[in-house]
Amino acid sequence: MASTLPRLPLFEAISKHDPDSTAVVHCLSGRSFKYGGLLPDVARTRDRLYEAAGKSDIRGERIAFLVENSYDYVVTLLAILAARAIALPLSPPFPPAELQYILSHSEALLLLHSAKYSTKAQEVLSTPFPSPDDADFEGAGMMLYTSGTTNRPKGVLLPESALTAQCRSLISAWNYTPRDRLLHVLPLHHIHGTVNAVLTPLFSGSTIEFLFPFNADAVWRRFAKPFLQTNGSTNGNRNGSTNGITTTNGDSTSATAADGEAKYAQMSSAPITFFTVVPTVYTRLLSTHPGLPAPTAMAARTAINPANMRVSISGSAALPTPVKRAWRELSHGNVLLERYGMTEVGMALSCGLDYQDRVDGSVGWPLPGVEARLVDPETKQLVTEDSVEGGREHSGEIQLRGASVFREYWRNPEATAKEFVEGDDGKGRWFKTGDIALRRPVATAGKASSGDWAQGSMYFILGRQSADIIKSGGEKVSALEIERELLSLPEVAEAAVLAVPSGKWGQKVGAVIVLHDGYKAKGWKPMDMRRALRDRLANYKIPQVLRVVESIPRNAMGKVNKKTLVGAVFKDDFSGDEM
Repeated sequence: MASTLPRLPLFEAISKHDPDSTAVVHCLSGRSFKYGGLLPDVARTRDRLYEAAGKSDIRGERIAFLVENSYDYVVTLLAILAARAIALPLSPPFPPAELQYILSHSEALLLLHSAKYSTKAQEVLSTPFPSPDDADFEGAGMMLYTSGTTNRPKGVLLPESALTAQCRSLISAWNYTPRDRLLHVLPLHHIHGTVNAVLTPLFSGSTIEFLFPFNADAVWRRFAKPFLQTNGSTNGNRNGSTNGITTTNGDSTSATAADGEAKYAQMSSAPITFFTVVPTVYTRLLSTHPGLPAPTAMAARTAINPANMRVSISGSAALPTPVKRAWRELSHGNVLLERYGMTEVGMALSCGLDYQDRVDGSVGWPLPGVEARLVDPETKQLVTEDSVEGGREHSGEIQLRGASVFREYWRNPEATAKEFVEGDDGKGRWFKTGDIALRRPVATAGKASSGDWAQGSMYFILGRQSADIIKSGGEKVSALEIERELLSLPEVAEAAVLAVPSGKWGQKVGAVIVLHDGYKAKGWKPMDMRRALRDRLANYKIPQVLRVVESIPRNAMGKVNKKTLVGAVFKDDFSGDEM
């Protein structure tokens, strides 16, 4: 039956993997699924799609699905691609009204759901939405909705060719192999969780192990499991040997649960080699590690050191330098790899696998197959590497080009046209990301030791043009730069820097912070902040208004909706006549 699947590059790659190697593992139950059964399951599920649709040709139709992070999610996603339809993964935590909007806007043909989300699906379908028309589309793909942190969510159409290009680019840069095992703790309606941590490992024959929703204690125990002392022996031989017994694919489990907890008894003892999450996950792991039982804590440190965890990646939001430093110390030298991407392009820039190519505050270089440039958003002039403005480096908007870029915003030609600009060289259009960056050489990095793509000047993100670039008194201020400095202070646990409307300055710099527990009782006043930052930042960059809060709202990927936050926190500070 699998022979009836279309010859998509992803399916061709899967068919060549060792059929007895493990494709997907459910972490807590220990259930595993092999590559040999994956495509037959995909073919059967695709035929069920045809049956549900009442026709055998659903090319280009949008197929929405509500399925938990699991083998069933993987099969459902691939079955939709096999039908040359457009996969539309939905977020189960979203309220029914928001899911109804996505279904209506995308004009989805079907809503698939697992048993777990049967009730949720019925709630979503309780309000009718328009039926799709008969528009013709050339092939498979996926549609993800933007996070909506600056505008109403838009449907981003990623054709199969773009998904394939994104996967191949990451395999080239990050060296996924069949020996890798990824611990997957991310939501599956974002580019990070779907392309980086599902499609790309499937392309390369890696094992995906699902542990969702994220739970810091469970993650630490899963990391530690292969390296805990059990009956006088050490688990975790890379060849799959545990307690002297050789197992297939390293999927053995010890008879005794780590630290005697039965709920973790079925966890695999194969080492995790690949971990990709958002900065807040690393923050949570760092804060909970001291509370682990001593044997687990020690084994966990062994698990995440460079000899065992090949690569640890941070993305989807800026990585605070103190978090990067603390992870390196805890792991005995594992340096977090930062990268830059977005729904419309997948991953676009990345630091390299060589530790010298992981520079604080930088997201590295354009990935293989990606072209990048900086353009002044006001003058529209290309920013060259030696551009200097007023004695300072000249920043510009990141613009991208390549096979990995999305095709269009669904049913929104105006928005699509607005975000692209034709190239002067006749080689195609550039996507305007809306993100502002600098490019500068770093003496110790960019020597091509991570690959030919990782050389020359590195990119440093300053932030979203619409939310992170604050224009105060004629100066352009990077909110992300100030956030990094705030987060390096011992008092500050979380920080968001915002543009607060000001009559005198145009905008003034505002800071919203959460204090570390040890400083909450003492409090932190604006003068304390200014005193702490005066040797770190120019005076015009130091926040003029400060709010200390208990928590800063974030979405599933750790991002802050700054437009909402500034209105909620600084409404009384909007002014037109400051002195």
